[in-house]
Amino acid sequence: MPQTIHHAAVRRVLEAARRKGVELEVTAFDESTHTAEEAARAVGAELGQIVKSLVFVVATAGDELEPILCLVSGPNRVDLARLAAVLGRTDVRRATAKEANDLTGFVIGGIPPFGHARRVRVVMDPDLGRFPIVWAAAGLPTAVFPVAPAVLRMLADANVAPIAEERRQADIQAAS
Repeated sequence: MPQTIHHAAVRRVLEAARRKGVELEVTAFDESTHTAEEAARAVGAELGQIVKSLVFVVATAGDELEPILCLVSGPNRVDLARLAAVLGRTDVRRATAKEANDLTGFVIGGIPPFGHARRVRVVMDPDLGRFPIVWAAAGLPTAVFPVAPAVLRMLADANVAPIAEERRQADIQAAS
């Protein structure tokens, strides 16, 4: 059952969107929308319309970690070699849950595409552009918002690039 939410994490997302002139409508659910499958079920959308916000890291010159946020369509998985090519780096790896939280200020399952604790480089899966509306996490594992992919790209200041693994035809048919 959807409900209104006033959590600080959600307010950060809403305020970040407002600064760019966009009003978002966040919906919170009693049940988790932590996984793409759960989110799709909760909002009544196709799995491909769910934006997975996945955090990767590369090392900086000062031996700190720089976060890279990948916005990926629900059924897709990030291909590390493709992501490394897009970034021009070979040392990219998936962030741990603690690193993701420390670097973005949000917990896994609720990481939004924007509104992070620090500036985050964002790469967006072009498959999200196949849909008129996609659904993204709004700062909590139970809160989501609908948005047009072009608006999402603008809000996240995302670079659109092919970062998903190639999917076999059998996998595509099974996901449909």
